[in-house]
Amino acid sequence: MMIGKTLLKIAGATAMLGMLASPAAAQRDPAYQAARESGQVGEKMDGYLGIVGAASPALQAMVNDINNRRRAVYAEQAQANNATLEEYAFTAGCLAISRTSPGEMYQAPDGTWQQRGNGPPRRDPRCP
Repeated sequence: MMIGKTLLKIAGATAMLGMLASPAAAQRDPAYQAARESGQVGEKMDGYLGIVGAASPALQAMVNDINNRRRAVYAEQAQANNATLEEYAFTAGCLAISRTSPGEMYQAPDGTWQQRGNGPPRRDPRCP
């Protein structure tokens, strides 16, 4: 299946990118870290950060900034890996969800927000 091969190729490239300079790791400023730890934000399946519940203007601005930076990285990497932006972002979302820590929020395949427990998160079956 072509999509499966593409996602695996992207996953490898995304993992390499993550080891070098993952957007999430680079964005762990105190406000981002506090929002993540308090469950105000979580990783979405589409590769972007989402707001869980109500958002203050400052939280919305922070999430927008992070997502704009992620989109720029995804676009560059998608082009370099002959993938679409959506394919690359989806694979990045799969990996970001798998890297959440217990207590952090993530979007489950059914679109609901879930808090990560001690076990693995629920991920889309298309995830590499």
